[in-house]
Amino acid sequence: MTPSQRRKDITSHVHATGKVDIEQLSEMFHVSPMTVRRDLVLLEQDGKLIRTHGGAVSPRSLTLETPFISKETKHVTEKRAISKKAVQMIPEGASILLDSGTTTLELARHLVNRKDLTVITNDINLASEMVNSALHVIVTGGDLQNNVGALLGAQTQEFLRSIHVDRFFLGAHAIDLHAGVTSPTLEKSMVKKLMMEAAEETWLLADSSKIHHKAFSKVCALQDLDGFITDDRVSKEEVRLIEQQVKTFFVEGG
Repeated sequence: MTPSQRRKDITSHVHATGKVDIEQLSEMFHVSPMTVRRDLVLLEQDGKLIRTHGGAVSPRSLTLETPFISKETKHVTEKRAISKKAVQMIPEGASILLDSGTTTLELARHLVNRKDLTVITNDINLASEMVNSALHVIVTGGDLQNNVGALLGAQTQEFLRSIHVDRFFLGAHAIDLHAGVTSPTLEKSMVKKLMMEAAEETWLLADSSKIHHKAFSKVCALQDLDGFITDDRVSKEEVRLIEQQVKTFFVEGG
């Protein structure tokens, strides 16, 4: 088999299965792992796949970043119900960390009448919602992600390493019942992980449309969370699998 044909077959296999690992491909095509790695580098350069640790995935199997304006108006009823429940998790005088996202944006909107909280966020959209409130609002700083509103980068990470808060409300781009919470980029996952490390408790806020999706970079397993608030538009089997892993509240989705 020529290298060109081998790479075509690797591409077909990745698209058919969603993901592959280097050892598997090495055995399948009777070549060394180093040869497979070189093939994966070339195929990634051509946009045929995305390399991961130990293998590769099909670009079609991943959920990509969505601009803020495209997702703000989706599943609004569910996001509002989730945020109302999340408010009940915030004790008086608490310090809380809000992740970037449209579900946490709804939570920020529910907090504007409170005066007893310190709220830290890495999202300029959330900060803007709280600008006329009596809340003590702190913005992490960092590099602005255009069309999304998130702040990322070295400055954001340095700030997060220097704080400690009572609650972190994590937003999710994609949730898989086995792979856990995933994010479109390594940089975004790093910020989310640092937020988790900075908090006594981490609660995931995400509507059920995020379930059964995967993105490129892993944030955490569901077992790593202290709680999960989602809507009730899930099957009995999904409820069972989720509750086996994390304390969960299923709010009425409207």
